[in-house]
Formats: sequence, C-alpha cells, structure tokens
Amino acid sequence: MNPFNHTKETLIEMSYSGEETGDIAVITGIAVESPGEDNGPYYDPSNGTSEREIPGNPEVLSTTTETASLISGPSKVMQRKHALFVKNRFRIDKHIQSKDSVFFCDGVRRIDFILSYVDDLKDAEKKMERRKDFEANLLKTGLELETESKEDSEDGKTYYLKIHAPWDVLATYAEVMHIKMPIKANDIPRARRNPLDWCLKPFRLNSVIINPELEYFTAPFSKERQELFFIDDADTFFSPANRNRIVYYILSRCKYATEDGKRKIGIKRLLNNGTYTAAFPLHDCRYWKKSHDPKSESERYTLYKEWASFGQFYKEQPLNLIRKYYGEKIGIYFAWLGFYTEMLGIAGAVGFICFLYGCITKDGNAWSDEICDAEFGGKIIMCPLCDGCDFWRLNTTCESTKNSHLFDNAATLFFAVFMGIWVTLFLELWKRRQAKLEYEWDLVDFEEEQQQLQIRPEYETKCTHYRRNPVTQELEPYIPVSNQAIRSCLSGATVLFWIFLILICIIAVIVYRLSMYASFAKITVNMKEVKYIGTLLTPQMVTSVTASILNFIVIMILNYFYERVAIWITDLEIPRTHFEYENRLTMKMFLFQFVNYYSSCIYVAFFKGKFIGHPGDYNYLFGTWRNEECDSGGCLIELTTQLTIIMAGKQIWGNIQEAFLPWLKNWWVSRKARHHPERLYSRWEQDHDLQDIGQLGLFYEYLEMVIQFGFVTLFVASFPLAPVLALMNNIIEVRVDAWKFITQFRRPMAAKAHSIGIWHQILNGVAIFSVVTNAFIVAFTSDMIPRLVYKYAYSTNDQLPMKGYINDSLSISDISVLKFPPKTTTYQDFEITVCRYKDYRYPSGHKLEFQQTMQFWHILAAKMAFIIILEHVVFLVKFAIAALIPDVPSEVKDRIKREKYLTEKILHEYELNKLREVLASKGMCVENKEVTVQAEKVELLSEEL
Repeated sequence: MNPFNHTKETLIEMSYSGEETGDIAVITGIAVESPGEDNGPYYDPSNGTSEREIPGNPEVLSTTTETASLISGPSKVMQRKHALFVKNRFRIDKHIQSKDSVFFCDGVRRIDFILSYVDDLKDAEKKMERRKDFEANLLKTGLELETESKEDSEDGKTYYLKIHAPWDVLATYAEVMHIKMPIKANDIPRARRNPLDWCLKPFRLNSVIINPELEYFTAPFSKERQELFFIDDADTFFSPANRNRIVYYILSRCKYATEDGKRKIGIKRLLNNGTYTAAFPLHDCRYWKKSHDPKSESERYTLYKEWASFGQFYKEQPLNLIRKYYGEKIGIYFAWLGFYTEMLGIAGAVGFICFLYGCITKDGNAWSDEICDAEFGGKIIMCPLCDGCDFWRLNTTCESTKNSHLFDNAATLFFAVFMGIWVTLFLELWKRRQAKLEYEWDLVDFEEEQQQLQIRPEYETKCTHYRRNPVTQELEPYIPVSNQAIRSCLSGATVLFWIFLILICIIAVIVYRLSMYASFAKITVNMKEVKYIGTLLTPQMVTSVTASILNFIVIMILNYFYERVAIWITDLEIPRTHFEYENRLTMKMFLFQFVNYYSSCIYVAFFKGKFIGHPGDYNYLFGTWRNEECDSGGCLIELTTQLTIIMAGKQIWGNIQEAFLPWLKNWWVSRKARHHPERLYSRWEQDHDLQDIGQLGLFYEYLEMVIQFGFVTLFVASFPLAPVLALMNNIIEVRVDAWKFITQFRRPMAAKAHSIGIWHQILNGVAIFSVVTNAFIVAFTSDMIPRLVYKYAYSTNDQLPMKGYINDSLSISDISVLKFPPKTTTYQDFEITVCRYKDYRYPSGHKLEFQQTMQFWHILAAKMAFIIILEHVVFLVKFAIAALIPDVPSEVKDRIKREKYLTEKILHEYELNKLREVLASKGMCVENKEVTVQAEKVELLSEEL
C-alpha cells in the first residue's frame, strides 16, 4: 500500500493483538474534589451508577461492544470477554491523578491529542453523525479514545476527546512516515573546543539544557527490525513531539463521511465546518511550576525558566530543547532569529562607530560653518519653497545641516560598502549554520516532498474534475487549465489593484506634505525676524515628521486589509498543496508589505527634490501643488527621519500586538477559571483557553523579521543606527516570542523543516536590491558626490578645498521670473532683486538662462560612475565570498559520510545475521554465496565512502 496516495488514501486498520494494541479505559463514576489533597480529586463510585451520554460518540467511553465490532481478529465471544476484562481491569474506585495530568484517567496512557466540541444547535444531528463516524474510524486505526463530559468542564458546555496512540500504532506509522530513530550511540568524537570558549561561558546555558538527549546514529524506523533500535522503554521511545505528529497524520487523513460520492477526510475540514472546535496536543505542565506527575517531563517549565525569561536575554537559546518540544520547524525559526541577531551585533557595532564619527566631525565641516555663518549664510536670500511662501535666509537651516552631517559623511560610503559585504556573510554563514543543524537534528535526508505533495482538503473539495495520474495510475482531482487561468488573471488583477491603492495613499501623503509645508511656511514671521520655529522645527522638519507619522498610521491600516486580501487571493487560486499555498501567500504578502512599508522611503530617497524645475518654470503635481524641494542640507536627514519613525513605530507596535493582545485575550477567556483550584482546571481546559498559533503562525514571525531586514539593508546608508535599533528590538523579540509560545499559545503540532524555505530566496533578493538602493542613496540623496567633485575639480583654495562649496552649489534667479512672488521684497534697507536656489544652472540674463551648467553634467557623470563602480565592487566581493565559503562545513560533510557508512554497515550486518540464523535453522552452511555477496556489498560501500 502506498501511504502517500492522497486521492484514495486508506488508513491502516490495526488488527487485534491483545495487550499489544493497548486497552481503552472504561470509567464509571464521577470525579469529585478531595479536600486538602493537591494531587487531584478522588473518585466517588456512588455517583457512577450510569454512564453519561456523549453526543456524537456514545461508544467512546464504553468500548465493550464497539471495540469488538471495529477490530478484526478473533471471534466475537473472545472479543467480548477481552473487553469485559479491560473494563474490570481499568475500573477506578478511588484516587486518580491530578487534573493537570497529561495521561488518561488510568494514569498510564499518555494523551497525545485533544479534540473539543460543544452542543451546537445548528446542524447538531449532522455534526453528531460526523463525529460518530470519524471517531469510529479513528478506533479502527488503533487509536484509543476517552471523553470528558461537558458536566466536568469549566464552562459546562465543552466536551474534550482525549486521544492516545498505543505502541503498535506508533510503530506502524513511524515506519510509514519514515521517522528516524536511534540505532547506535554516536561514537564520532566532537569537534575540538575553541580555546577562547571560556570567554563565552557567562552566555552559556547548562549542558543538560543545551543538549537534552544523547547523540545517536539513526535510521528510518522499521517494525521488522525493532531489535536494531534502542527501545529501553516503549512508553518513552517515541518523544511527545513524534507522538503528536503521528496522531495528527492520522487525524488529517481519517475519513468521516461520503457526500455526493466524495470522501470527506481530515480534522481540518471538521474544524472548518464546526464539528470540532479545536484540535491540539497538550503542554506537559503549567509553565510556572513543574508537574506533580513524575512521568511528565516538565519541559515547558524548563523552557520558561531558561528561555522565555527576560532575565536570560544575554544567554544562548536552548535550541535542542526547543526542537525537542516544538519540532524542527519552530526550532529552525528561532535558530535563524538568534543567528540574525548575533550578526546584527557586528553591523550595529560598525554602524554605531560610523555614527560616532559623524558626531565628532559635526561641528568641523566647512559647508555647515558657511551656512551657519551670519555674515555668509545669513545674507543669502533663498527663493520661496512654495507658491505663496516668503523668501528665507540660508542660515535658518543651520541645525538641520549639522544634523544631516551625522549621517552624510565619509563614513557613509564605508558603511554602505560594509553592509553590502555583511549581508553576503550573513546569508552564507547562515547556510553553514543551517547545514550543521540539519545534521544535528537528523534532517539531512529529510523528504520534504512528502509534505509538498500533500493535497489540501480545500483543493479536493473545490475540484469537480478527475484525471488519472500517469505515474500512480490513480484518479486524482485537478482544476482545468481554463479555470485556473481565469483564477490567476483575477488574482493578478486584484494584486495590481491593491498595489495601485498603496500608490494612491502615498500620493495622498505627498499632497499632505505639499499643503502642510505651505501652511507651516506661511504662519512663520515676516522677513525681518528669524524664519524658523526654534532651532530644529523648521517647516521642512515639521512637515517631514508629521508626514512620517501619518504615513505610518496609513501603513498599519492598510496592513490590516492586506493580510485578508492576500489570504483571499491565495484561496481563490486554490493551490494544490500546503507547500504551494504557503509559498504563494508568502510572495503576495511580502509584495504588499514591501510596497506598503518602503514606498514612502523610496519617494523621499529617489524622487523628492529631483523633479522640481526652476524659478519661473516649476513642476506641479496634478497642476496644483508644486513639487517638494530639499533644503540646503539635502533630503538625507528627511529620509533618516522617515526611516526612524516607521522602523521604530513598527517594532513597538509589533511587540504590543505579539505580546499584549494574546495575553489580553487569554486573560479574558480564563477570567472565571482563575478563581477555581488548579486541580479542577484540567490540563486540556487550560490549553484550550490559550490562543491557537494557527497554520500561518510562523509566517507572520518571518514576515516581521524580513521587513525589518529590508529596513536594515535597503536604506542603511542614510541611517547607520538602523542595525542598532534592530539589534535592540531582536534581543527583546527573541524573549517575547519565547514567552508568547510558552505561555500564551497552545502547543502546536510538531512539524519538520530543514530550512527557512522561500524566505531565504526573499532575503537574497533583498540583499541584491540593497546594493543598488544604497549606491543610489549615496549618489543622489546625499551630497557626497557633489562635494567630492567640487573638492577635486572646482575648488581654487588649496588650504581649504571645501571653502566656497555652498556658494558654488547655489544658482541665481531674478525674482521677476517668479510667478507668485512674495508681497515683501525688501529686507532691512535694501531691495531684494535676486534669490538663490539649490541647483547647477546658468543665472538669469545669461544666454543659456536656467540651463544646466557643465558642472551639473560632471557631477551626474561622477554619480553614475560611482554607482557602477560601487555595485561592481560589492557584487564582485559578494560572489567571491559566496564562492569561497562552502555551504556545508567540511567537518559536517565528513560526519555525514561517516554516519551513512556506519548506519549502512549496521543494517547490512543485521541482515547478514538474520540470514545466518535462517540458514542455520535449516541446517545449511552459514558461509554461502548469498552471505558472501552481502559481505562484499558492505566492503564496497566502505571503500566508496
């Protein structure tokens, strides 16, 4: 049987084998509280004269007849006798375990999964029938069920179905799912410790927490080769994470009905149609205290103390324990987040040094001194920055020019190049770290195709056409090409519409900037007084700050809709598999977020002040609003302001959403239960009241970090402190996410993943694009290139080469050409006849009036040459680093080869021994041709490896 046949999948029905399949506890009586006993209630048999009726599964608690009808095997008489034995054996008269236990009422069988449901008046009979059929089919697969009546639940209306997978089920499906289990202790010596490891000792955790399990060689589990595996205890051989994976595998494929000739399968459909309200594995204890049950691992408590505690922010993460408790998919996310945070430490340190350089040289540059000089900058009259605005003096921008120098200095170029190299090192070193984790977590041969090929239930539901698979020769659902093309066109049109909507919002913010600037400029005092508000709040700065705040609010509002639109569009396309669904949704969400978050920064960096025209011939937006100009300090300080507000605001709001909202929801849901003794508030009720992380829980975590990665890399030339802000946020983010997963969310189903998936491709694309954006920021947004051209080509002062730069960068215009000249054209005792503006154009009255000067073209050529050279140098270094750093460390390669060799050797020796035993039992000579051939295979394999 092919276990991965999704169109006609048949779950394995377990045959009756006595004790081996496990027994189902039959509990009669009602649990009541035992006064003063912290370990749980006691059982009162006087209240148990009749069994409670459980809607949808009356046969679950009483399995004396149901088990006999579902399990194939011995005669019905023998089955009834065995069921009666089971009932008497597990009848409990007195004490049972604490309600915080993760075991059945017998205290022996572990609860591997919980399903909950309520008495729903809407379609009650239909849902009851679905539950009855579904649970009957679960029993056929060998799972054991036990139901808690709603009378014992906190809210008095929720039923809890507890599911246990006995050994035979676990062994069978572990083989089907190719789960690797230990066969031999790993005898490969560990890599030699770094002599400088003592420096990192304060940041290390206890080795028992870091490595909770011994290292073993592993092989896919096989029931026929059970003696090969280290099975000290059948109850603990399969970890809770593997157990809930196996149970979920069964739940997701179990049939519950046949409607309109179609097989209805899977717990996800039952959750969607309201038959069940929740499905989840249990946490092993309360997070703030260990479990009373010595058989419970209490790993949740350990993770809370050693990982989720904010006091541990400087400690390394217990990745192996995270992986053991939550599975590899969540483990790889926290490994990536931790590695990204470590690399941000390097970028943050360099960025902070560059910022310090800007602070030190802030007051020592010639162009800022010229602007601030009252005898120079105070006498230069600048042209109005908007229609109806007044003239203004150059020295009003003194403070903004000095502040701009904090980020627009020689260190800017160095940091832009450094970040281009840093991002390459980050991605390449992460590949190596990922390869190491793949080996340590036994994911080298992980067959991701198994997950990629799992057809989504929604796909099967919406498909009305079937065709024969040329490989499996099985009928499988499909969507005709014409139908798929229509859906794709509609999806693409919707995406374009919403991107167009983003651009409209950006234009609206630009209109706000233009109109508000004119308003701020008009309310300033007249020309005879100081033309700025205080020292920092110039009209440009006030407009920039308020526009940035407004833009952030718009971004947050649009994000709310984009998430739902992206999900709706992806559902409209009906992706075939979960893997395809996640990839499509990821690309759409990132595209929306990219345009939404970065478009305003792109406008300030590359468009503002670039298409303004000149006095007498200004360019207008929609023929009404005159295009914005940058002040004499350039647009870089405005880009820095925009970036700081959006990045910091997003991080603060994100932490509030991630931590406060789940806590508030859980507080509200469990507000009544907090007043009851803990032993009356069962483990499954406590977990049921927590938030569900959902299928896309990690998706939003990755998306948040990738958007932050874009801020850190795309515009870092304008804000060297961006890595510092990201580092501070991520140190908190790691612990917030850990606290959230441990305390506020139900335990998710343990899933495997050997990489961060499509996010690596997105990060690589952002890294390449960041080289281009930073090169353009240095060339066109900052004033670095014009200053260098002046210094080396136009300066006439050898002692002070930058003296006269400001005067050289300002063109002259006669005020008579202004279409909207200010009413006041006098200053003190002289008439204003000309004004200055930032550009390289011939003055009024020149035969080439208002045309660009040769210096303009020299600067433009220098900018383009700088972009080409910088991009080629950075890309050359990037590709060289990528080529020189292997994706998999040589040590890991050797260990993988060694493990494969020893594993194959063990398996071959096992087969040889079995063959010898068979031959010996037949009285044949052990040394025969077949054994010799097997031995030769082992020798050849060892030579190849």
